[in-house]
Amino acid sequence: MIFLYISNNFTFKLEGCGFINTLQMIPQKIVALFHSKGTLIKADKGTHIFQEGEIANHIFLIQSGSIQISKETENGKELTIRICGLNSLIGESLIFCENQHHSTSAKTLANSELFSIHIDQFETMLNEQTTMLIDYLKWVQTENIKNQSRLRDLVLHGKKGALYSTLIRLANTYGEHRNDNEVYINLVLTNTELANLCATSREMVNRMLTDLRKKKKITMEKSYITILDINYLKEEIDCENCPLVICRID
Repeated sequence: MIFLYISNNFTFKLEGCGFINTLQMIPQKIVALFHSKGTLIKADKGTHIFQEGEIANHIFLIQSGSIQISKETENGKELTIRICGLNSLIGESLIFCENQHHSTSAKTLANSELFSIHIDQFETMLNEQTTMLIDYLKWVQTENIKNQSRLRDLVLHGKKGALYSTLIRLANTYGEHRNDNEVYINLVLTNTELANLCATSREMVNRMLTDLRKKKKITMEKSYITILDINYLKEEIDCENCPLVICRID
């Protein structure tokens, strides 16, 4: 039996007990708004778009490239929260918020282009266009569910579960499927960057990746990872087959 659920933002198709992906990111009306009203910014690899503690004046829509959203702990350790790509919003957490300082930092992992709109202007447009505001709120709800899902995986499944779920999310976001069980992750990540996504140490990630390579579950070449048996990773963490709009890293 197949069920189809359609909303303004995305479509889920449920077949049996698993979800099949037909996903939509940020609502198209908001994408169109940034294209028509936003200012295009070009940033080289390694550029900070904003840093934790800075006053937040703008919200950004990524046009191309990839951007890391991270937070630094009190002891200086970096935790990567998201790796965002095409049509991802960043700096959005301060919309309709009295706190005007960024709680995270955004740095480009590749040469990138972004559209920028002042927060006050964006809030005014949402207030004036009710349908766009509703679409935005639906998207925010989806983002909250996504964040809760990732936090659950990091907390409940230990270090191995954190790595496996991160690899699955990377595959869902940046993966190129070569067959039903093999996925090439088309994103360059060092082991340190991968460790920051998993909230663990580089040494721990190195050991777990080596173990996966010995078991012939992954291959690695020039910081690119190919998952040879994604079902193995899912089985190891009791994957709930969440919709792919939720099980993502961006």
